[in-house]
Amino acid sequence: MNQSTFVARRSGTWDSLDALLRRVERRGARALSTGEIAELGRLYRATTSDLAYAQGRAFDDLLLEYLNRCVARAHAHVYARASESGMERIGDFYGRTFPVEFRRSLPYVAICAAITLACAVLAYVLVRSHPADVYALLPKTIVPDEIRKSLHDSNFAVDAASAPAMSAAIITNNVKVAIVAFAGSVTLGAATIYIVAFNGLMLGAMGALFTNAGFGYDFWATIAPHGFIELTAIQIAGAAGLLIAAGVVYPGRLRRRDAIVANARRAGTLILGVASMLIVAGTIEAFVSPRRLPPVDRAAIGLITAVALIVYFSAAGRRRR
Repeated sequence: MNQSTFVARRSGTWDSLDALLRRVERRGARALSTGEIAELGRLYRATTSDLAYAQGRAFDDLLLEYLNRCVARAHAHVYARASESGMERIGDFYGRTFPVEFRRSLPYVAICAAITLACAVLAYVLVRSHPADVYALLPKTIVPDEIRKSLHDSNFAVDAASAPAMSAAIITNNVKVAIVAFAGSVTLGAATIYIVAFNGLMLGAMGALFTNAGFGYDFWATIAPHGFIELTAIQIAGAAGLLIAAGVVYPGRLRRRDAIVANARRAGTLILGVASMLIVAGTIEAFVSPRRLPPVDRAAIGLITAVALIVYFSAAGRRRR
């Protein structure tokens, strides 16, 4: 391959690398998304190979100087990123990557939240009016035969010594639900929508049953401390599943394979964040929710977690002017 053909074929890669490097040099590495950081590494390796090829063919000195300069600029940023400590990477993930991806994927989260809310309201209204309808909405195995005491008393009749084991069991169960919602992408999102909808039906129907028995306020106050985090995490997991399904159904201008890979990277970011949220929710459910606090205090804790989530997802990772 002569020099002109080589330049014509490979200049697009060099231009892409230069564009990313200009952004990094102007605004820092935090200006790049996770996918762009991976692309920076790929372009750096490709340009390094091009430099070696050009040197081996003794191409023009100006071309070699240009490629050397590109490789040197990229090397400084690629290996500076690689040398970050584990704590810096963790801090960057929770301080920028996860909340930014959440906002980017907000349409998918909103779809899951709308399905959950609609199913919860529907189930609540139906079961409040006709309690027997609960058997048409939920499996009989999870419907209590008779409710004689509050959810707090029936759910948390455990001593403090069993709280760690309870926390582990709760976290494991919640993560399983999130994984199933995420894995529903292999059914083009059908299983994801089913899990999200069932979660809403269960919430509304159980709330109606306890309300009919006279324990409605205690029911909502009991699930409030951990519920906002847990329910939000399930919606995000569902969004991750829909995101991958969208890459299959509607790849846009990308090749379907490229769209799936790109969306899978985004979904992986969401699921890693979801796992962390469910650990927090499970810990609260095991160590805070069982405490004999008045319902108003439990509701207040739930409100605090809700406000904290809103502030985190709306503000974290935004660049200061």
